[in-house]
Amino acid sequence: MRSGTEYTLAVFPLGGYVKMLDEREGGVAAEDRPMAFNCKPLHQRAAIVAAGPMANLVLAVVLYAAVNWSGTEQPKAVVAKPIAGSIAERAGFVGGEFVHRVAFEGEEPIAVASFEDFRWWLTQAALGKRDLEVIYASGGMEAQGAVLRFRGMEAQHADAALFRTIGFVSPLTPARVGDMTPQGAAVQSGLATGDLVVQVDQTPIVDGGQLRELIRASAKNGVVAPQKWQVERNGSRVAVTVQPRVETDSGERVGRIGAFIGAPPAMVMVRYGFLDGLQRAFTHTAEVAMLTLRMMGQIVTGDASLKNLSGPITIADYAGKSASMGVSQFAIFLALISVSLGVLNLLPLPVLDGGHLMYYLWESVTGRPPSAVWEERLQKFGLAVLMMMMSVALFNDISRLLG
Repeated sequence: MRSGTEYTLAVFPLGGYVKMLDEREGGVAAEDRPMAFNCKPLHQRAAIVAAGPMANLVLAVVLYAAVNWSGTEQPKAVVAKPIAGSIAERAGFVGGEFVHRVAFEGEEPIAVASFEDFRWWLTQAALGKRDLEVIYASGGMEAQGAVLRFRGMEAQHADAALFRTIGFVSPLTPARVGDMTPQGAAVQSGLATGDLVVQVDQTPIVDGGQLRELIRASAKNGVVAPQKWQVERNGSRVAVTVQPRVETDSGERVGRIGAFIGAPPAMVMVRYGFLDGLQRAFTHTAEVAMLTLRMMGQIVTGDASLKNLSGPITIADYAGKSASMGVSQFAIFLALISVSLGVLNLLPLPVLDGGHLMYYLWESVTGRPPSAVWEERLQKFGLAVLMMMMSVALFNDISRLLG
């Protein structure tokens, strides 16, 4: 049965739109008038408009559920030595703690499946400025606890700087020397691929993240003194003098040795059953949606930076990176984008679906739609706000690309 709907497949995937049969958009034949959008009951018009954003959220649930059912290899929730002066260090973490559960104040503890799962709860706690109790095992002792204090922390945006403030940048990894760049400081110092670093000057090395921080911080004053490293090589302890070089990273002077530091962390398979995986998919979609709304609200109030807005360049970059990491990571990225699009389109901003739903709410309360004059004014306002957001996102993209 032909519906009369026309479909177009575009050569360049630059987006799409739906143009309704509507008397406000042009002439409608008398026999087609019952099918015109503007002639439909209010509840049907609202359902049609809400269907698009809801489809985005449903797609996210399906993608998250598929990942939960298939299972993914993720880093084990063993934390590295926290950054000096960070929230984690002040809470008493020293590195090597195996995180079992987390709990917000007054709520039941939640099991932590992996380090990525732990990062998610850290993000929620930090952006929501809620203290988080972390229950972990360390040194053969079970059920120890520490509280990460996020209340009153200064505004942050969700990037690497946030996790440096928290103190947990990466899971525990061996402090092993990997690939080295020719003529780099590591090569000239006599380091060899596979060396396990156990001490720098008088500091015992717990993990690769700690070593990276020591190298990075060595150029804080602009002048780097030689460092005496103790490494294990072929079963023997070897002393090596390393001279990091000063480089600039995002306007900050940091030390570099021209070598990859660290080895793959311990991994764990995270997989859920049908009902549990589906329930977690619904829950995670709702949590991501709420986190997105919270971030947007904080941007509007000035509690979060406009740098959180990203455009097509950054999205394409992360799409490529996630695709290179495997099907599961790409599916998770697509789910995140789908949630973001669904939430964005539900915002009560004219020209977006949420703006049309706002019109229908007015109509349901007053019994009549907004006047054509007000609709035109609101459309112009909404378009201006949307163009401003797109401009900021594109500027951020270009800044990241050049910076």
